[in-house]
Amino acid sequence: MSRFRFEDLEIWQEACRLGDFLDDLANDLEARRKYRYAEQLRGAALSVSNNIAEGSGSSSSKDFQNFLNFARRSVYENANMIHFLQRRMSLDEKLAEQLLEDCRVLAARIAKFSQSL
Repeated sequence: MSRFRFEDLEIWQEACRLGDFLDDLANDLEARRKYRYAEQLRGAALSVSNNIAEGSGSSSSKDFQNFLNFARRSVYENANMIHFLQRRMSLDEKLAEQLLEDCRVLAARIAKFSQSL
Protein backbone atom coordinates (compact mmCIF):
# COMPACT_ATOMS: atom_id res chain seq x y z
CA MET A 1 0.00 0.00 0.00
CA SER A 2 1.36 3.38 -1.01
CA ARG A 3 1.81 6.22 1.41
CA PHE A 4 1.16 8.87 -1.24
CA ARG A 5 -1.21 8.97 -4.21
CA PHE A 6 1.58 9.70 -6.70
CA GLU A 7 3.44 6.47 -5.87
CA ASP A 8 0.76 4.47 -7.69
CA LEU A 9 0.80 6.66 -10.80
CA GLU A 10 2.54 5.04 -13.76
CA ILE A 11 3.48 8.46 -15.13
CA TRP A 12 5.32 9.26 -11.90
CA GLN A 13 7.11 5.90 -12.00
CA GLU A 14 8.11 6.49 -15.64
CA ALA A 15 9.25 10.03 -14.81
CA CYS A 16 11.45 8.62 -12.04
CA ARG A 17 13.01 6.04 -14.37
CA LEU A 18 13.76 8.67 -17.01
CA GLY A 19 14.96 11.06 -14.31
CA ASP A 20 17.37 8.46 -12.95
CA PHE A 21 18.88 7.96 -16.37
CA LEU A 22 19.14 11.71 -17.03
CA ASP A 23 20.75 12.17 -13.61
CA ASP A 24 23.39 9.61 -14.60
CA LEU A 25 23.93 11.57 -17.81
CA ALA A 26 24.29 14.74 -15.73
CA ASN A 27 26.94 12.99 -13.63
CA ASP A 28 28.84 12.21 -16.83
CA LEU A 29 28.61 15.88 -17.83
CA GLU A 30 30.01 16.93 -14.46
CA ALA A 31 32.91 14.54 -14.92
CA ARG A 32 33.61 16.40 -18.16
CA ARG A 33 33.40 19.71 -16.25
CA LYS A 34 30.19 20.74 -18.02
CA TYR A 35 28.57 21.85 -14.78
CA ARG A 36 25.98 24.25 -16.19
CA TYR A 37 24.66 21.65 -18.63
CA ALA A 38 24.55 19.06 -15.87
CA GLU A 39 22.67 21.41 -13.55
CA GLN A 40 20.12 22.30 -16.24
CA LEU A 41 19.53 18.68 -17.21
CA ARG A 42 19.27 17.49 -13.63
CA GLY A 43 16.82 20.26 -12.71
CA ALA A 44 14.56 19.58 -15.69
CA ALA A 45 14.66 15.83 -15.08
CA LEU A 46 13.70 16.18 -11.43
CA SER A 47 11.00 18.71 -12.23
CA VAL A 48 8.92 16.14 -14.08
CA SER A 49 8.42 13.74 -11.17
CA ASN A 50 8.30 16.59 -8.64
CA ASN A 51 5.42 18.28 -10.42
CA ILE A 52 3.48 15.03 -10.77
CA ALA A 53 3.97 14.33 -7.06
CA GLU A 54 3.13 17.87 -5.98
CA GLY A 55 0.06 18.01 -8.21
CA SER A 56 -1.26 14.73 -6.86
CA GLY A 57 -1.71 16.44 -3.53
CA SER A 58 -3.99 19.09 -5.03
CA SER A 59 -7.51 19.46 -3.77
CA SER A 60 -8.98 19.92 -7.27
CA SER A 61 -8.57 18.26 -10.65
CA LYS A 62 -7.94 21.64 -12.28
CA ASP A 63 -5.03 22.32 -9.92
CA PHE A 64 -3.61 18.84 -10.54
CA GLN A 65 -3.91 19.43 -14.30
CA ASN A 66 -1.84 22.62 -13.94
CA PHE A 67 0.96 20.66 -12.26
CA LEU A 68 0.74 17.97 -14.93
CA ASN A 69 1.13 20.71 -17.53
CA PHE A 70 4.30 21.87 -15.76
CA ALA A 71 5.56 18.27 -15.72
CA ARG A 72 4.87 17.84 -19.44
CA ARG A 73 6.65 21.10 -20.21
CA SER A 74 9.67 19.87 -18.25
CA VAL A 75 9.70 16.74 -20.42
CA TYR A 76 9.96 19.07 -23.42
CA GLU A 77 12.82 20.91 -21.72
CA ASN A 78 14.60 17.58 -21.30
CA ALA A 79 14.04 16.78 -24.98
CA ASN A 80 15.59 20.11 -25.92
CA MET A 81 18.59 19.41 -23.69
CA ILE A 82 19.04 16.01 -25.32
CA HIS A 83 19.04 17.64 -28.76
CA PHE A 84 21.55 20.22 -27.54
CA LEU A 85 23.83 17.60 -26.03
CA GLN A 86 23.67 15.53 -29.19
CA ARG A 87 24.67 18.53 -31.30
CA ARG A 88 27.33 19.95 -28.99
CA MET A 89 28.59 17.22 -26.71
CA SER A 90 28.72 14.19 -28.98
CA LEU A 91 25.87 12.37 -27.29
CA ASP A 92 25.53 9.04 -29.07
CA GLU A 93 22.83 9.26 -31.75
CA LYS A 94 21.20 5.95 -30.81
CA LEU A 95 21.07 6.91 -27.13
CA ALA A 96 19.71 10.35 -27.99
CA GLU A 97 16.98 8.84 -30.17
CA GLN A 98 15.95 6.43 -27.40
CA LEU A 99 15.84 9.24 -24.83
CA LEU A 100 13.80 11.43 -27.18
CA GLU A 101 11.35 8.58 -27.74
CA ASP A 102 11.08 8.06 -23.97
CA CYS A 103 10.37 11.79 -23.60
CA ARG A 104 7.76 11.71 -26.37
CA VAL A 105 5.95 8.75 -24.82
CA LEU A 106 6.04 10.23 -21.32
CA ALA A 107 4.74 13.62 -22.52
CA ALA A 108 1.86 11.89 -24.32
CA ARG A 109 1.00 9.78 -21.27
CA ILE A 110 1.02 12.82 -19.00
CA ALA A 111 -1.30 14.66 -21.41
CA LYS A 112 -3.65 11.67 -21.62
CA PHE A 113 -3.73 11.28 -17.85
CA SER A 114 -4.44 14.99 -17.44
CA GLN A 115 -7.39 14.75 -19.83
CA SER A 116 -8.81 11.86 -17.83
CA LEU A 117 -9.12 13.94 -14.64
